[in-house]
Amino acid sequence: MQNQEIVKIIENLKGRRNYEEKRASKLGFASLYDYFEDKILKKQKALEEEQKELEAAKTDDQPKAAKKSCGCC
Repeated sequence: MQNQEIVKIIENLKGRRNYEEKRASKLGFASLYDYFEDKILKKQKALEEEQKELEAAKTDDQPKAAKKSCGCC
């Protein structure tokens, strides 16, 4: 089953189609569809990694419970 998003991307290439086909074959993809499928998967993975990094940064930035001083030191 084909992803409709990829099909739409290929249909809307117009003047860039030859360029993208050459690039896909140069990178070793059997078809333009496979090339764009891989491209979309890479973008999704990059977004997931970015979200994980943001979540990790948020947990690191949260202030930890401050130690209460007794006032004598």
